[in-house]
Amino acid sequence: MNPHSESRHGRGRHHTDVGGQETDAQPETKGRSRPAPSVRWALAGLSLSMLLSSLGTSIANVALPTLAQAFGASFQQVQWIVLAYLLAITTLIVSVGRLGDLIGRRRLLLAGILLFTVASVLCGLAPTLWLLIAARAAQGLGAAVMMALTMAFVGETVPKARTGSAMGLLGTMSAVGTALGPSLGGLLIAGLDWRAVFLVNAPLGVLTLLLAHRHLPADQGREPGRSRARFDHVGTLLLALTLAAYALAMTLGGGGFGARGAILLAAAVLGGALFVRAEARAASPLISLATFRDPVLGTGLATSALVSTVMMATLVVGPFHLSRALGLDEARVGLALSAGPLVAALTSAPAGRVTDRWGARRMTVVGLGGVLAGTLTLAVLPTTLGVIGYLAPIAVTTAGYAVFQTANNTSVMADVPADRRGVISGMLNLSRNLGLVTGASAMGAVFAFASTATDITTARPEAVATGTRITFAVAAALIVLALALAVTMAGRRRAPRPV
Repeated sequence: MNPHSESRHGRGRHHTDVGGQETDAQPETKGRSRPAPSVRWALAGLSLSMLLSSLGTSIANVALPTLAQAFGASFQQVQWIVLAYLLAITTLIVSVGRLGDLIGRRRLLLAGILLFTVASVLCGLAPTLWLLIAARAAQGLGAAVMMALTMAFVGETVPKARTGSAMGLLGTMSAVGTALGPSLGGLLIAGLDWRAVFLVNAPLGVLTLLLAHRHLPADQGREPGRSRARFDHVGTLLLALTLAAYALAMTLGGGGFGARGAILLAAAVLGGALFVRAEARAASPLISLATFRDPVLGTGLATSALVSTVMMATLVVGPFHLSRALGLDEARVGLALSAGPLVAALTSAPAGRVTDRWGARRMTVVGLGGVLAGTLTLAVLPTTLGVIGYLAPIAVTTAGYAVFQTANNTSVMADVPADRRGVISGMLNLSRNLGLVTGASAMGAVFAFASTATDITTARPEAVATGTRITFAVAAALIVLALALAVTMAGRRRAPRPV
């Protein structure tokens, strides 16, 4: 039975493309006809879900100086406002994806949106710093549910021939949320106060909840004769501890170059080994180890992590190169840094349509080629070309990233069984987050080492320019590795996925 021709409980569904055009309807098999919700409105709810979770990542950063002053706290203390959110997403995104597969993605997504909205209000009303941090962790849990299940729902709401377009739309909303955060946060703080940075999510969260409740397809009942799989509590705990140790090593531990970082990395390695052992013995594992035998999934996760590591270099290196090497003031640096997310937002939707037309695997290679061209250009161009000499290759890099992300997500999610979409979507999001976390530490370390400066904020312009070129040369080498993996994968047939 075609899953796109009938709803989950036997109701007929109208097939609607990403633009909202209905194509056909299937009558109710039990005597009562009821048209399915428009895909246009379902995608609107999913898009807002992606926008809100991305906005929550970036909007709080600009408020940190104000929050430090408001609570009389140090920067080390207020940075936990950002870390609590990121840690909750990173440690739990795979687990909540799997939980959605088991108990129903619709009900869990609605719960996640509600939690995100309520936690946003609690953040805005928090009387103390530590209550604010706790509310941000709860908000991050809601965001993890939203990120993991939004992509998983594409296979249930959009015909397979339009999957790339839907993925492109979600990529656009993610880029818009990331880019909008700092500027919107700055305006809210200037016009109101820091509480508005969090309270702004409340009305958007309510709208998202209403759209999702009204238009997302109902959860599928258990197939007759098939027992419900158990949730892997041991695997969930071990994976969460492992990911938390690694993320903290990369952020607080400086990537493992100090005693604290080394201890955290050792804990992550030990936790990873225990997790693999537990999954091999589990009757219903959180992540089946056989899953990684699928070349499409394994390659998709690896290339996503590599490319995200490289893209983080643009955020780490960019502010220093623009201010120190090119001599821009703060306002112009902020304007220049918005170019990348703007290009991603404009590229993702068209990239989705091209992916539907030309194929996900081919466009994955094209996207990686764009990232490689941009990073190689950044590695060789002289600073005498000025801001344009930096922004033009950044635009090429970011456009390539948008094409890659859309095509890679489409390729990985294309043939995932319905009962595994949540966990696979969570793994895809996790690979990106781990790449960003790793890139912030590793590429930052490469940049500092290549600049040969004890304090990068006071380094000579020539030293910063040299550091930029070497960092992007390393980034280009990582993309060559990702390209090699993608080309190798394109020549292999997809292995059957474990059920």
